[in-house]
Amino acid sequence: MIFKARLVIIVLFFGEAVMKILVAVKHVVDPNIKIQVKAAGGVDTTHLKMVMNPFDEIALEEAIRLKEQKKAQEVVAVSIGGPLVQETLRHALALGADRAIFIHTDFLLSPLVVAKLLCALSKQEQPHLVMLGKQAIDSDNNQVGQMLAALLAWPQGTFISKLVVEGEEVKVTREIDGGLETLALRLPAVITTDLRLNTPRYVTLPNIVKAKQKPLATLTPAELGVEITAPRYQTLKIMPPVLRQGGIKVRSAKELIEKLKTEARVL
Repeated sequence: MIFKARLVIIVLFFGEAVMKILVAVKHVVDPNIKIQVKAAGGVDTTHLKMVMNPFDEIALEEAIRLKEQKKAQEVVAVSIGGPLVQETLRHALALGADRAIFIHTDFLLSPLVVAKLLCALSKQEQPHLVMLGKQAIDSDNNQVGQMLAALLAWPQGTFISKLVVEGEEVKVTREIDGGLETLALRLPAVITTDLRLNTPRYVTLPNIVKAKQKPLATLTPAELGVEITAPRYQTLKIMPPVLRQGGIKVRSAKELIEKLKTEARVL
């Protein structure tokens, strides 16, 4: 009986989770705040509240849940940008990430360069899963996840609304035009998350305080061996959307027809 008990302990030890998850998070303007466009062009971000990209927060929440389920051992958050990006990484640590990596650059990066930076970091960190939101709410490019998977030559699951880890595979459910599609991806893999995957938790004050004391690892694109190149596109002009005119009410179908006939702007 003693031999059997020891055997069970050994099996349980080797059955523990060893999966590492790398989560990319972006520092964006709070979606609940009205954005003002400067007269000279561009968005005025001087006094705007900045937050973690909502889709990335969903990816981080799912990674933390996998760790709580003993399916993952470590969750590492990474963000790219200027010094203010560290606020988002502190938030990620407060939510439950184990480590945070800050890739410091002041250049405006194209999706391909971001994917190259994440690719280089992935080769250094050797995660089993790279997770990020399906898109960033500021640029809405929806390209980084797919480009990263291509650069790494890893399988990818995009726009996922359900994720289950089973051994060396991850099963994902994604939304497509015809309904739902379920894929089994061999690890390592790249995952991009959709809104229906989960509801992120609220951060607690004690965890915020603890996160401020945790160190941030800082890297530069040069240290990752990635050359920053100019974007292949150029923003010519930024303008606010045209204000829509208020609608009118009609009391009958006959009055509606008369309005359609007489007011060309309605047509």
